[in-house]
Amino acid sequence: MNMLPIGPLAALSLALLALPAAAQAPAPPDPRVLAYTLPDKLDWQGDPKVGPLVHVLWGDPDKPGPYAILVRWPPHQMSRPHTHPNDRHVTVISGTWWVGTGATYAPQTTVPLPAGTVVTHFAHQLHYDGAKDDWVTLEIAGEGPQ
Repeated sequence: MNMLPIGPLAALSLALLALPAAAQAPAPPDPRVLAYTLPDKLDWQGDPKVGPLVHVLWGDPDKPGPYAILVRWPPHQMSRPHTHPNDRHVTVISGTWWVGTGATYAPQTTVPLPAGTVVTHFAHQLHYDGAKDDWVTLEIAGEGPQ
């Protein structure tokens, strides 16, 4: 078989064809299908000098009905013993959340719960919780007060 030499222009054309297509920016999702908020655009409420920051995902934790919130605990802050009127379902999103139970506030006896842990706070039961050395992010879902 007799091969003909390829000229420089033809070789360049073949090389360009082998390159992947230029990356195009992805089209934004159809807003009729889904909505999203990027982490740096979340509307956190509160003052980290005095307590956790809260972002309401849906519902209203201060009114009757279901709700879900994100909570960010600043380092070295813990709640004091308290209860909730209804069960609360908590998922540790990031960091280590420290929890204790009972009326006696004793942060040195709290149990560390790493990211991925799922917790239920049962209604009317005393507990306290918070962050020790790092920020902690939680998702909490529950029913608002009746």
